[in-house]
This record gives sequence, C-alpha cells and structure tokens, in this order.
Amino acid sequence: MVQITRRQFSTMASVAALSTALPLRAKAAGGKTITAVMHSDLRIIDPGLTTAYITRDHGYMIYDTLLAMDSNFKIQPQMAEYKMSDDKLTYTFTLRDGLKWHDGAPVTAEDCVASLQRWGKKDGMGQKLMDFTASLTAADPKTIVLKLKEPYGLVLDSIGKPSSLVPFMMPKRIAETPPDKAIPEQIGSGPFKFVKEEFQPGVKAVYAKNPDYVPRKEPASWTSGGKVVKVDRVEWVTMADAQTAINALQSGDIDFLENPSFDMIPILKKDKELHVQTLNKLGFQTIGRMNFLYPPFDNVKVRRAALMALSQKPILDALVGNPEYYKVCGAVFVCNTPLGSEVDSDPVVKGDDLAQAKKLLAESGYDGTPVVLMAPGDVVTLKAQPIVAAQQLREAGFKVDLQATDWQTVVSRRASQKPPKDGGWNMFFTNWVAPDVMNPVSNVMLNGKGKNGGWFGWPTDEKMEELRDKFVRATNADDQRKIAEDIQKRVFEEVTYIPAGQYEAPCVWRNELKGVLDGPATPIFWNIEKTEA
Repeated sequence: MVQITRRQFSTMASVAALSTALPLRAKAAGGKTITAVMHSDLRIIDPGLTTAYITRDHGYMIYDTLLAMDSNFKIQPQMAEYKMSDDKLTYTFTLRDGLKWHDGAPVTAEDCVASLQRWGKKDGMGQKLMDFTASLTAADPKTIVLKLKEPYGLVLDSIGKPSSLVPFMMPKRIAETPPDKAIPEQIGSGPFKFVKEEFQPGVKAVYAKNPDYVPRKEPASWTSGGKVVKVDRVEWVTMADAQTAINALQSGDIDFLENPSFDMIPILKKDKELHVQTLNKLGFQTIGRMNFLYPPFDNVKVRRAALMALSQKPILDALVGNPEYYKVCGAVFVCNTPLGSEVDSDPVVKGDDLAQAKKLLAESGYDGTPVVLMAPGDVVTLKAQPIVAAQQLREAGFKVDLQATDWQTVVSRRASQKPPKDGGWNMFFTNWVAPDVMNPVSNVMLNGKGKNGGWFGWPTDEKMEELRDKFVRATNADDQRKIAEDIQKRVFEEVTYIPAGQYEAPCVWRNELKGVLDGPATPIFWNIEKTEA
C-alpha cells in the first residue's frame, strides 16, 4: 500500500484541480515529440557564456564536439580522429566526412580552431591548455594542428570534457564573437536543430531532428558514439511547480521530468507507468561561493567565520532528506575518486561550531555589512541551500539579506561585478557534476586569476595558480594526489568555496520512452525511442 502524507495529499489534490484547467500539449503533426520538463527554464542560449547546466544541455542538442568521453572515462573521437606525435608536442585532428552546419555549409578546420580559441578564453581547462599551447592552426580544410610548448597530459581530457564549459564547435563567424558577448545565432552541426521561431525564453524551447546529421557508427556511450535521433521533435517546457510537473507526467502530458522533488520519489517508484533512475551515477557536489571583490567576504577572516558557521548535514537534510541519496563529504575533489581527501574538512563535515564562528567573526572586525545571498525558488536542487545557510550565518552573527529570485536570474546576476548595493551579490549556491570538480584543472572555482579570467567570485590567488601548474606537470599519480591535498588545504585556508555535500538526483520518465542514456552530462535526447502508450 502506498503511504502518502497529509501534506503530499493536500498538495497533490490542489495540483490535480489546477491541472484540469491546463491545456493538453499539442502533438507534432506526422511525427513523434518528446516533451520534457528540465531542471530549470532556458534563457541564456550561448553555451560558451555560462557554466549553467541547462545551457550546457541546450548545447548538446544542437552542437557537436571534436572528442567525447565514454562510460569508461575514455576520450573517443567524435567529430574528428586524432593522433599524437612521438614527442607529445603535436596533436593532429582530422575531421570526419559528412559534417555540415545547420545552414548547409561544410564544417571546416578553421571553424573548429576559432571555436577552440573562444572556449579557451573562458573555460578553466581551456585556459590552462592554452597556457601550454604554442600554436593552434588549420593545416587544410579538414586538419587541425595543436602544437604545445611542452608536454601536457590533459590535452584530450580538455577537448573531450563532458561538462561545463563544453568545447562545442560552431561556425567561425559565430565563434569569433568575444567570449563575454552572446553569440548572434544558434547554428551547430549536431543531431538537433534549434527552432528559433518557437523559442519563448523561460517558457519553451523546441528542437527538431537534423535530417542531415550523420551519426558515428559506434554505439552511444555517455556523450560519445552514434547520436542517433529517433524522434522528430523535443520540446522543453517550463513548469516551475514540481507537483504540477509530476501531475502532468502521470497524466501523459509530458514524457520526462529531470528533477522530481525528493519526497515524491517513493511514490513515483510505485507508479507502474513510470521509470525512476539516477542517470548521473557520479552524483553532484553542492557548493557555496562567495564574492571576493566586496565586503564582507573580501576579508579572509570573515570567510573563515562563514565556513565555521555552515554545516553540510542540515543543508543536505533540507535539500534531499533521504540519506539514500546524499553523502556528507569534505573532499574538494569529490569522495571516492582518485583525488578525494578529507584533509582539513572538519568544519563542514563534523558540524557547525557556532562558538568558533562567532569568535572569528568578532576578530575579523565585521561591521554588520549585509550578506546578499541569492535564493532561487524555482529549481528543486537549489532551493534549500541558501535558506539553511542564511539561518546558519545569522546564528553566527552575520546580517543576511536573503533575496528571493529564480535560477536564471542568478545565472545572469552572478556574472555581474557590480557592488551588491548596485545589483551585485555576496554569495550564491550551485551544484556541479563530479567530472567538473574532480581535479584541480577542471574545477573552475579554483581559478585564481581574479577579475580577468576567474570564475564568478573572482578570487586572486597566485599560490593556487602555482599549485595548479605544479599539478599538471606532475608525472605520476602519487605526486598528483599530494599536490591535490595541498590544493585542498589552500581551499579551506582561503575559503575559496565551501563544499556543502554530495547527492544524487533521480530522473523520471514514462515507460513509452526507451533508450534513455546515462552519464555525467544528462539528460541527452538522442538514442531515445518513443513507443505508443
């Protein structure tokens, strides 16, 4: 017998009443459509402009990559085959046949060079790769040549990285857009085409099958292999209320829900018409990030007081609730990974130490400057963290200005370097898939280049940059692990960011969908068949 709490019953009843007034979604004439509710609505559509995962997911629909990672963590050819010279200084990439942009023009090596150069100015791994790059050129229309100043072991891992920022390929005229400006067109070479005329920012995004796309012959595996599209359209629709989305899924008005509320998962598992599964088995790390440019967090003593005030378990209890889906973990590079370590993580792992937090805050000279903490209320996996953190900070003596907003506003606003009183911010929370943070190069939050090249928050930390360079030059796993521990110590010393724990986020879809792929950059919509109910 399914047990439903009084609160769940009341919510479901009110949603059911509301849903009767909702129009059924239109079916694509003469074809099959997958209708999905993603973890967030889509507004920023330049995948090189933000690390937000909804924008990354949009990128995978319409763009392709030179290389890609499979389920064995191996980098595979995607748009291009590759070879490396014996001295490990020259990498040659040869574009495969049949590659065309959505406007019909052929994909050229010059396009790809321009795309890599734009990505390399913005992405953390891209920046580090470009630091080691002597030249990046197009030898002919199908050949890209990358020459290094010295051997660099993360070339393929960088170009084949599965998550933000993904080095998507785009036409040269688009890729030449400055990295801090939005691209003017959505023209890729990937398995879907963006239907511009049906795009309603924050409401609906539509993708149509690209009939000219030639998939690779290998089976699909994570973001690699054959991207075979088996439906005619994919529609992303926004339903900010999680219960409304669940009701629509159960009634068949939508096919796929990326982030059901955690307290509804046991009920959804009982529904014989639905399939519940964790697609990203590596999980997520949720984190708090401070703004280093303005008071109060320009003061390291204030940051340390905040670190002592925050504790993972209350955050995870509010975010997830069910310990089956979360893990208290102080590892900057994620628990149960080659670089995972608990060194210096006691403050966030063992629980808040309010006495020590209050003592540090008093010693810091904190003058009561409000902490502007952005609190998005429209994303299941981002609602709880700022609310719990605000309470913990207040108990330690901070004055907190908790500003309710939506996630896409956070995504836009966190890029602002204005003072908090002028529309800037002091702190926000976000989530990362494990591959984005599991080494010192992929983890963009460790970038110590400040306002000119750093990630939102903009810490300037020359020592951190020296440690990251030392890591990439290390020649064996033991040395890399020791350097990674030194980097973790630096993170907690400077409070570069605050790891707030790890969790898994199951997805749910109707049984009519077959072939849904797992991986660290999900959901992806190729390989999915839609059968009749």
